[in-house]
Amino acid sequence: MISELEFPVEPWHVRETSFNLNLLAQSESIFALANGHVGLRGNLDEGEPHGLPGTYLNSFFEQRPLPYAEAGYGFPESGQTIVNITNGKPIRLLVDDEPLDVRYGELRRHERVLDLRAGTLSRSFEWCSPAGRAVRVRSTRLVSFTQRAIAAICYEVEAADDAPLRLIVQSELVANEQLPPTKKDPRVAAVLEAPLVAEERLAQDGHGVLIHRTRASGLRLAAAMEHHVGGAENVQIGSETQPDWVRTTIACQLQPGECLRVVKIISYGWSAVRSLPALRDQVVAAATAARYVGWDGLLAEQRAYLDCFWDASDVIVEGDPEVQQAVRFGLFHVLQAGARAERRPIAAKGLTGPGYDGHAFWDTEMFVLPLLTYTQPDTVAHALRWRHATLGLARERAGQLRLSGAAFPWRTIRGEECSAYWPAGTAAFHIGADIAEATARYLNATGDDDFARTVGVELLVETARLWRSLGHHDLHGRFHIDGVTGPDEYTAVVRDNVYTNLMAQRNLLTAAEVCARFPDVASLLNVGDEETASWRDAAAAMTVPYDHELNVHQQSEGFTRLQEWDFADTPAECYPLLLNYPYFDLYRSQVVKQPDLVLAMHWRGDAFTAEQKARNFAYYEARTVRDSSLSACTQAILAAEVGHLELAHDYIGEAALMDLRDLNQNTRDGVHMASLAGTWLALVAGLGGMRDHGGSLTFAPRLPSRIGRLEFSLRWRGLRLRVDVRPHETTYSLRDGHDGASLRLRHYAEDVTVTCAGPVTVAVPPVTARGSAPRQPPGRAPVSRSPGQG
Repeated sequence: MISELEFPVEPWHVRETSFNLNLLAQSESIFALANGHVGLRGNLDEGEPHGLPGTYLNSFFEQRPLPYAEAGYGFPESGQTIVNITNGKPIRLLVDDEPLDVRYGELRRHERVLDLRAGTLSRSFEWCSPAGRAVRVRSTRLVSFTQRAIAAICYEVEAADDAPLRLIVQSELVANEQLPPTKKDPRVAAVLEAPLVAEERLAQDGHGVLIHRTRASGLRLAAAMEHHVGGAENVQIGSETQPDWVRTTIACQLQPGECLRVVKIISYGWSAVRSLPALRDQVVAAATAARYVGWDGLLAEQRAYLDCFWDASDVIVEGDPEVQQAVRFGLFHVLQAGARAERRPIAAKGLTGPGYDGHAFWDTEMFVLPLLTYTQPDTVAHALRWRHATLGLARERAGQLRLSGAAFPWRTIRGEECSAYWPAGTAAFHIGADIAEATARYLNATGDDDFARTVGVELLVETARLWRSLGHHDLHGRFHIDGVTGPDEYTAVVRDNVYTNLMAQRNLLTAAEVCARFPDVASLLNVGDEETASWRDAAAAMTVPYDHELNVHQQSEGFTRLQEWDFADTPAECYPLLLNYPYFDLYRSQVVKQPDLVLAMHWRGDAFTAEQKARNFAYYEARTVRDSSLSACTQAILAAEVGHLELAHDYIGEAALMDLRDLNQNTRDGVHMASLAGTWLALVAGLGGMRDHGGSLTFAPRLPSRIGRLEFSLRWRGLRLRVDVRPHETTYSLRDGHDGASLRLRHYAEDVTVTCAGPVTVAVPPVTARGSAPRQPPGRAPVSRSPGQG
């Protein structure tokens, strides 16, 4: 784990105050910069040492075979892996012929700062070469939110003593970097050696272009760089190239008091269809546009963009500085994953590392998109348009499985199914209902009828058709969905998973509702009254398993009759269980990887009574081991709802610090986008008690003892609602609306109307925990955030 000393707690910065080679890979993920289109891991400027080099373009991948011990009908034949593309970060420095390498000589000081308001990664250090020549180096790096193709670096060097220095700066574009071997961990990306085939290279006067294509997927990539040099006299600049690299060399004699300043602009583009000349011209033009704005202009644009973002999205947490820093860190990374994705997916790691092969999962719709729906709704429209663009592939997959409608992939980059493991992967059909839920949530929050007509109705119809063909009515008329895997991947291929059934139920009803609202669109999709009636019938008859002896819902039919897992004799070093026990043992036991029934109580809380939620939460809390980063935020939300506020706070801390403290010891492969977004969910839906069942906003805020104030904003139907929660009262206020604008919401059992005329303050009733404090499996309780233990 990473200690607090590595990244001191600050409200708006993540600061690394010394160089720790053992944490280099983790810091590269934490300090990654991206904009949804291009992503740069936080590697050192000089390129070495590194934990894991990485530069990525959204959806730029290579195909790879998926081997099977035995073939099976419907098994995907090939996978997709994100490619480490041409690296434009390297700026190597030689001081009197001695290469700067922090592992040699003397590193007198070293600091890196991720500025969450400026959107930059800055680095400053002083280094003395083995020959005794010292330099001070400052660099600032950004990936532009306003100029989608652009990354830029400002690199400055000055002498640390009074003698002249001979400096050589080597700035490069490098393709097919050698990557370190991966661990035997299915969560880590497959390594592809030299996936890029050189097509064209150009180098002249400090400018360079490299164009490559992938061997199997047939995608073409172009990268360009140019330099602007100042601050020193008699500078010489030259450029050279080979198939996999372009180098610009800058030489000068640096006098005392001078500062060599190099601004490097890097531009990226890729396409599956555009010609080589067109792509070359595209990246050159992007670099020209960035040069026109200049370094100072890029910084100003970045800050202005983020000022708008934080004004609409910031969360204030008083009383827990760690969570305050972490929720802003999470918001920043989620923004980086989706801001300029523009009809491409938001992957589980964003563009911060190769974990999970760069795939998008259901995490996007159920953890990341809720945050963005209420803060940056335009990015949600783009993410769902990407899903809609893959609808043809999803229909083909459904046909292959002899189903109707669309069967969306469990994991993918371009839209094809890439999961080679059926029980805990492609049997998780709930992905379809998750996409439908995200669609309905976006429509409720925005009222975007144009989106409904062009995208939303069709997504809801085709997912509803899947459920109607996947499920069946029994002789008593009950509707069952069998042979599926819910969110808990330790309980696979089951009958009537509650989460799946309840989410499918809402999918079916919502599809019928939108078809009634948009009959012309429904007609184009060949939806008639008989079909929508069948959806309503299935929804009304949906089976929700319940154990009447234990008075709890069964996660799936028969779950409460499975044998108990022997938690007492499970050593701490055997977690996560999937890496240390056969799946056979997991599948036949009452052990939960990540919340399943508890997740259903969050998103379908309207289907449970308050008493049922309390009993269910206690039962499944004792069986959930949190072998997934998706766990803590959901447990926080339900712990808060049933009144266990200190436990909720503990889980919020775990979700928030997943990467800043490397709690799962895999941050090296990229940050956990769902857990970062889940921190926002845990605060807003957990402590803020926000729900939007039925398309209307309700709140039941409550705070644990250590948090004195929680404040957050939500966008809703063109208005911006600000919610300020204190221990005994909550204030609601509106922004961005006209004078007559109003918003009707529900605060506990009270109807509240908020207008732009002024805020409304209402009392928060006392919160009483329902039932005794739940217990977790031995050794799996979250770390307490009580005073003295946080």
